[in-house]
Amino acid sequence: MSATTADATASPDFSLQRKIMTYAHSARIIFIDMLGMLDRLVGKALDAGMTDAVLAEKLTDDMFPLELQFRVALNQVLLALNQVGGKAVPLDETAYTTLAEIRERIASILSQVEEAGAAAWADADAVVDLTLPNGVRFVMSAEEDIRDWIMPNFYFHVTMVYALLRHAGVPIGKMDFIPHMDRHTAQADAQGRPSS
Repeated sequence: MSATTADATASPDFSLQRKIMTYAHSARIIFIDMLGMLDRLVGKALDAGMTDAVLAEKLTDDMFPLELQFRVALNQVLLALNQVGGKAVPLDETAYTTLAEIRERIASILSQVEEAGAAAWADADAVVDLTLPNGVRFVMSAEEDIRDWIMPNFYFHVTMVYALLRHAGVPIGKMDFIPHMDRHTAQADAQGRPSS
């Protein structure tokens, strides 16, 4: 029996989970990974001696400051939980004033994502009717809401957080943006080849 066959028979649940992964499972994994990454970035900013004044940092005058980038990114997760995740949670409307407060909000929202099991999320084809503050209205499925609205907005603001912290002098690199990839690192065998 080959290693692949042995692995497949040893953990039949794994292949089944891959086949039935839904938009909700995928969204939850992304939120959990990226919220962990945001917490890591705040930790690195604190370790680098950044003060709360960094929250006013902007890349250009017509862009949101770091504080609002954090808040909008976190609100995208809350919006997903409200629209399709089976929760009723308020969005953060008040500006964050400290890096410590942001870490607390990240931890709280992460906990809410972990509690909102994928089974409680709306069916993929459930209708989401979203009206923006400027009056623009979108009608789409729950899956389209996550794929086409929530995730692009979430990643945009998360990327701005990374860029603003790096611009402010926090010593971070690409692997700080994707630390969850550590779980996929292949170990080398005696000849230096990746082993499974």
